[in-house]
Amino acid sequence: MKANSIKWRAVLVSAALLGAGGCSTISSTVDKLNPFSSSTPKVKPAELAAIKPSVEITKLWQASVGNSGEFVFTPAVVGNSVYAAAKDGTLARFDDGRQVWRINVGQAISGGVGASDKLVVVGTAKGVVLAFHAADGRPAWQARASSEILAAPAVAGDLVAVRSGDARIFGFEVADGKRRWVYQRSTPALALRSPVGVTLTDNALYAGFPGGKLVAVALNNGAALWESAVALPRGVTELERIADVASDPVVEGRSVCAVAYQGRAACFDASNGSLQWARDISSINGLDIGSGVLYVTDEKGVVHAFDRNSGASLWKQDKLFMRSVSRPLAVGRGVAIADFQGVVHLLSAEDGAFAARLATDGSAIAAAPRRLGSADVSFVVQTKNGALHAMVIK
Repeated sequence: MKANSIKWRAVLVSAALLGAGGCSTISSTVDKLNPFSSSTPKVKPAELAAIKPSVEITKLWQASVGNSGEFVFTPAVVGNSVYAAAKDGTLARFDDGRQVWRINVGQAISGGVGASDKLVVVGTAKGVVLAFHAADGRPAWQARASSEILAAPAVAGDLVAVRSGDARIFGFEVADGKRRWVYQRSTPALALRSPVGVTLTDNALYAGFPGGKLVAVALNNGAALWESAVALPRGVTELERIADVASDPVVEGRSVCAVAYQGRAACFDASNGSLQWARDISSINGLDIGSGVLYVTDEKGVVHAFDRNSGASLWKQDKLFMRSVSRPLAVGRGVAIADFQGVVHLLSAEDGAFAARLATDGSAIAAAPRRLGSADVSFVVQTKNGALHAMVIK
């Protein structure tokens, strides 16, 4: 491979790295160039052209929780309740925009919120897991993971699943925080340091890993049920061989789908891990599924739509090039995404055309938008500066 080709690839990958996983170390200069930060992109982003809205997005309510700093804070939604956190330790509950309670957990928080109707859970950079009663914010229990917690915990049934920065997954009892199991697997020498979490269902836990693997884990004992390859590392150098699943898998019906950096988007049979289809694409922000369509945001800000059953390409929207576009959210008859200037865009599910646009506070929205309520036309976003904006499509 030519030297200039290697240099160019290194620049691209350096801009996509939050740091090193496992044994390797990336310089502090590179650490600052990460895809999950909310700073201005290093490559000139596309300017937003005027659009002619075909639908309307309006704000239902707005609240503030606090700055996210260098972390990505994703709110948790349970019915019409929104739980949100900030780096300074603030944790709050809002019902239809009305603040129900607000506490400071006494430690800096390093990731998003996991919640059920009974429990709210956050994690810290020191690996501490903090659980609180959803009704009033009273402390419930504390536990410990093995390293920093960058992703939102997952809470469902009697299990709290927490992923640590060293790619371990911990299963804790909802009732008292007692450790039920730990899932651990080997990781490559170099990996993205990303806020990737897990997807928890009634049947299994699904998680993507460095090296492009997707694993289904048993809820009762943490044993691996199956493992499949979303992507296979390729190239000569460690940088070229990074092929990490850097976002949460999505489960719909009998399928579980995931996407990898420098890899593929792929769907598998959720029961046994057999491959249904795969398409070459590189993503660090993730995907969503709605009405039989899989939506993926690639590393350059292009939004792709694929047929969920066959993987056939339906459309792509490339007018948000290098705008640090968030994970997509299928909502109503559209796809909601957000960018580094805090602008929320709604694309038509039919052809990817811009259907509506709404600005927030001007700071980046790196966290995934979350569905709100049961009508499938509302969602909420959290900005870097800590603003919560609940929106509805009309």
